[in-house]
Amino acid sequence: MPTTDRSTVLTSPDHATVVDEVSSWLAIPADEVDRKFRHDRERVATAVRQMNTDALAGDPDAFYLQQLLLSRIYQTVMRIPEEPTAEGSVLVHEVTRLLERATITAEDRRIQPGTLESAPVEGRQYLSWLKDLVRGHRAFKHPYYTEFINRSARYEDLRTYVIQESVVDGRFDDFLAMMQVGTAGPAKMEVANNFWDEMGNGDPSQVHTRLFNLIYEVFDIREQDLEAAMTASDLLSGNLAVLLCRYRQLYPEAVGFLGMTEWLVPDRFRNVLRAWERLGLPDVGITYHRLHITIDSQHAAGWFHNIVLPAASSEYMRRGIARGTLWRVNSSARHLDERLANTWVAAQAAQPVAAE
Repeated sequence: MPTTDRSTVLTSPDHATVVDEVSSWLAIPADEVDRKFRHDRERVATAVRQMNTDALAGDPDAFYLQQLLLSRIYQTVMRIPEEPTAEGSVLVHEVTRLLERATITAEDRRIQPGTLESAPVEGRQYLSWLKDLVRGHRAFKHPYYTEFINRSARYEDLRTYVIQESVVDGRFDDFLAMMQVGTAGPAKMEVANNFWDEMGNGDPSQVHTRLFNLIYEVFDIREQDLEAAMTASDLLSGNLAVLLCRYRQLYPEAVGFLGMTEWLVPDRFRNVLRAWERLGLPDVGITYHRLHITIDSQHAAGWFHNIVLPAASSEYMRRGIARGTLWRVNSSARHLDERLANTWVAAQAAQPVAAE
């Protein structure tokens, strides 16, 4: 497990230390972790709580380390290991829940007061309200896609984009598999249809994660390149998807989060396609995006009709779906604002104009 000695992390060494300590537990069998480190439980929990407090207060380095640790822990439940891991450890679970609760608190604080309470009760009115909520949001037609990716992105910009998107796009089939547990009827069939498309409709060469991995070959992206290139917002994006899909009590939020992810994809990917063609990159690497421009339009329509509308009869579901939708667009807008601010175009615009 890599350590957190990145040059960009300038936070209190206590935060980096606890992240490295817990990260080192993850390759140890769960029972051994609980036996060997049980006396460290309160000390570690206190350190994680402090990191969460600092992250919530706006410390960017604490936020990065918080999301880095949660991402590393989630790898124990999102990958098939070659040997026993800390998955199932009581100590690791306690740390996980501290990180998850802090992440949930931070996202809920960004929801405008009264928004969830203003949702209509009738199903079709609710769906229209939900769509209007997103259409009016900065994330809907974000200039990172419509201006930068579309018109100005260079080869290295698309390479960075692919790495940053891998936390969701590269694992979408797993998110669908996780979220469908416990569903029934039209909702289960809709998720299953979506999943089967992700599986290439039975053709191994067309499995979407395989197609996404072909993009790695175009840009010579290796597994070891991924974590080091991730920002806190990149990590948060993937962590929110795992968090919502793994817990049954957060199923409504997963419906909103993944549904709006699919609804936003076609327009965003059209901009990626234009950039790809403008740069003359190998056609094999853009197959994934071409497919999703069409498929995700269909998936979003089916998702709204077969999952959201039937669920809208429940106040619990309406609130959760809206909450997950807002988590998606709020976190996406912050993420894309950050990306846009760090582009070469932004850097060039910030340079002082030389006097003539």
